[in-house]
Amino acid sequence: MFHSDQGSQYTSKEFRKALDTADFVQSFSAKAHPFDNAVVESFFRYLKHEELNRRTFNSRRELNLSLFEYIEGFYNKDRPHSANDFLPPNEKEKGFGGE
Repeated sequence: MFHSDQGSQYTSKEFRKALDTADFVQSFSAKAHPFDNAVVESFFRYLKHEELNRRTFNSRRELNLSLFEYIEGFYNKDRPHSANDFLPPNEKEKGFGGE
């Protein structure tokens, strides 16, 4: 999946052809709604900063393990989120947010 805004560089025929060649599915933010993917953008910002920054992976398996450990072992379990009343996702889903 390749998600972006609807900028001309992402909607050009050449770019679309490159995505098709790489077998990517293209996804866009809705027109005039640039914040509809803010949660995902926030996730990737923290993933890059907290897990991937300055790291090198020797295989796809090593990368997948790192991503799994970050998401399941830290991000969902321990990392507080402002959108969740500063609770980790797992705690929020269990109803510890007072709802």
